[in-house]
Amino acid sequence: MSNMSNMRKVLKWTLLATMMLFACAVVAMAQDEAPAATADDVQGNLDIVWTCIAAFLVFWMQAGFALVETGFTRAKNACNILFKNLMDFSIGSVAFFLVGFGIMWGWSADYADFTPWAGGDTSSWNWTFLIFQTVFCATAATIVSGAMAERTKFVSYLLYSAVISIVIYPVFGQWTWGEGWLSDMNFHDFAGSTIVHSVGGWLALAGAIVLGPRLGKYVNGKAKAIAGHNLPLAALGVFILWLGWFGFNPGSTTAGNGDIGFIAVTTNLAAAAGAITALITSWIIFKKPDLSMTLNGVLAGLVAITAPCDGVSPVSAVIIGAVAGVLVVLSVLFIDQKLKVDDPVGAVSVHGVNGVWGTLAYGLFSFQEGTLGLFNGGGFKQLGIQAVGALAGFGWAFIVGLVLFLILKYTIGLRASDEEQLKGLDITEHGNEAYSGFQIFTTE
Repeated sequence: MSNMSNMRKVLKWTLLATMMLFACAVVAMAQDEAPAATADDVQGNLDIVWTCIAAFLVFWMQAGFALVETGFTRAKNACNILFKNLMDFSIGSVAFFLVGFGIMWGWSADYADFTPWAGGDTSSWNWTFLIFQTVFCATAATIVSGAMAERTKFVSYLLYSAVISIVIYPVFGQWTWGEGWLSDMNFHDFAGSTIVHSVGGWLALAGAIVLGPRLGKYVNGKAKAIAGHNLPLAALGVFILWLGWFGFNPGSTTAGNGDIGFIAVTTNLAAAAGAITALITSWIIFKKPDLSMTLNGVLAGLVAITAPCDGVSPVSAVIIGAVAGVLVVLSVLFIDQKLKVDDPVGAVSVHGVNGVWGTLAYGLFSFQEGTLGLFNGGGFKQLGIQAVGALAGFGWAFIVGLVLFLILKYTIGLRASDEEQLKGLDITEHGNEAYSGFQIFTTE
């Protein structure tokens, strides 16, 4: 028995020693085949991880836009609005992948050799950059939905979302981020106050003008408020968008470095200041604090800081956001009551008007060498460049948008019929009900 026990011990230790030697051999072979990662390798992987996380946060903004637009409009159109936000991202993703990305970045030396058709190296930075740019494109497309809500034919919405993703956004993006003529002028729009938000806002304005107001919006020439059905949804949507903006602005570094924290601070301060001044402004005008205006004040501050977030001080960010909060309230009232353009969610004011303000603000407050703003001793040069870029964004998006929407209007049709609007687009377009069993139909 003793001999058998000793033999088992010998076998056990022999087996253990053999396994250890095998493990050491495997490790040695792996080290021979894969050299130790360099500092550049680690930084490159960090850049990819951070940019992917930022892209996922920006994608989450689609949920925010969907909830804001649904909450600010009537219950009978809730499914329709959710459907549009789902499909503009889905269609936009494929359209931008197939065509838009090539237009926007194909002329750039850095991305000229990027061939998504061929697959290739799955570790390539370009795949990360593609998904990041895709979610930005989707944001520009979805802005239009809110201004044209409650009276647009679904099929027309799908078509113009595709055109925005294929041509309108990518062309202006090439002029700016893609090393085009505005880039050559040193136009600065770090994360897209003009490139994303104003382009979307001016497209929304063109669409709302061609489409016309909702039934019952203007009575005897005077604007009538059409209340949204669910402010809790709208508020939740704004908080989601606020969170997503920490991907939108800090993510535009496309690098895992110390700039992320600074940009997050300027972004947050502008949003908070926008909420405060929109609250005060609405309180003075309406004699009571207005939640919907204050929520839009948050978004206005976020839009305004998007262009200058990397190049202005935190104090300047507060000023920029504060101006945006006042501006959005006054702009909503002006567009609604004076211009008589029906914009159910204030998209034109939030994105178009404050996109311009944020773009110009860089020319006022920038502390960056070579592009110093007016208030930091840089004179009017950078402010003038910023104005040219903002004007180009308006001209391109608004004019092309008008042409696009007029073509749709006189071909397949753009506006839902009066009967469809009265019953609600949920039932007439989709045969769905967002709130089954509730009385949600109206006579206007």
